[in-house]
Amino acid sequence: MNWYCLELPLTDYETARKLQIDLVSARKDRRLESNIVLLLEHPPVFTLGRRGGLENLTVSQAFLQRMGISVIPAERGGNITFHGPGQMVSYLIIDLHSARLSVTEYVEKLEEVMIQTAADFGVCAERNAMNRGVWVGNSKLGSIGIAVRRGISFHGFAFNVNVSPEPFEWINPCGLHGVGVTTLARELGGNVSMSSVRDKIKQHIENAFRIKLETASDVGEICSSAPGQEVNF
Repeated sequence: MNWYCLELPLTDYETARKLQIDLVSARKDRRLESNIVLLLEHPPVFTLGRRGGLENLTVSQAFLQRMGISVIPAERGGNITFHGPGQMVSYLIIDLHSARLSVTEYVEKLEEVMIQTAADFGVCAERNAMNRGVWVGNSKLGSIGIAVRRGISFHGFAFNVNVSPEPFEWINPCGLHGVGVTTLARELGGNVSMSSVRDKIKQHIENAFRIKLETASDVGEICSSAPGQEVNF
């Protein structure tokens, strides 16, 4: 079985969110015939999950305005988190029914992708009963937050590679107290090639879901249009 893979440049959060919502609609209407994985990085932004998270912001909104960082609510599960350059984000638009996956099984596969990717770089990451995602000791290396609409999942996971750890100090990550955030760079003592991480993530998505990823050059290549329902990027 083939899924599409679309690798995007640095993309602001709202643009990526709108694209996902359009792709969910296209997948539901079968204008998008296969599941699709989006791989990208975001400019600095804090996002809130369905459980909110403003109460876990430890700096003022005025401070964030001076830093040029927005706080944006989203449909995904979870609490507040940070996205920024050097963090590999993967958004998967998947028909869970046709993939024969429960939500729990799906999340476990996303965790496995990050665990195996970390292992490729010599970092031992694990699941933690405290919170979904992957951890190195008491520090979070990768976060998961998904949404499901009429059986179609979207949003996905964020894997910390070279992202600056400082903004994570301005929140209680994922609403948790007394935990840290780490990156591959911090664990290895130096920056890691983002392209290498991206390639490993693609490989482990293929392994976890037993599919092949087919590279797409743009959305128009893979989505047929319905009147008033164009998918653009």
